[in-house]
Amino acid sequence: MERGANVPSMSPLRLLTGHELEFIRLGHAIVLGFSGDRHVIIEAPAHLDGPDGRVDIEPDDPSDAIGTLLGDVVREARAGEAGELRISFVSGAELLVDADAFAESWAVAGPDGFLIVCLARGELAMWGAASGELCR
Repeated sequence: MERGANVPSMSPLRLLTGHELEFIRLGHAIVLGFSGDRHVIIEAPAHLDGPDGRVDIEPDDPSDAIGTLLGDVVREARAGEAGELRISFVSGAELLVDADAFAESWAVAGPDGFLIVCLARGELAMWGAASGELCR
């Protein structure tokens, strides 16, 4: 696959805004499935800030706390300056996935071939014809 366009720092990911978390698939990566055929793939440690405080979530050994997000709706999602992914939910919970220095840490996929990937060291790249409109 040819490398995609770079993503500006602190880009809002409107692709996720307003969509409900419908399923969570656990394994070597955590897959969050949202309404409207949108997905977040987490391959690095994440942190969930919720009503019970901060919980660390590892893809190979996830906490049950991630399940509390089921049915919640994304209020805002952003790709940060250091490559981190922040997803804020209507409930007030916030999921943070930091960039990894040596490997891909997260990806967001959606309709029309949209794909944004956090590469090693937090560099962001995206593919798909609709990606320009969805990230601006």
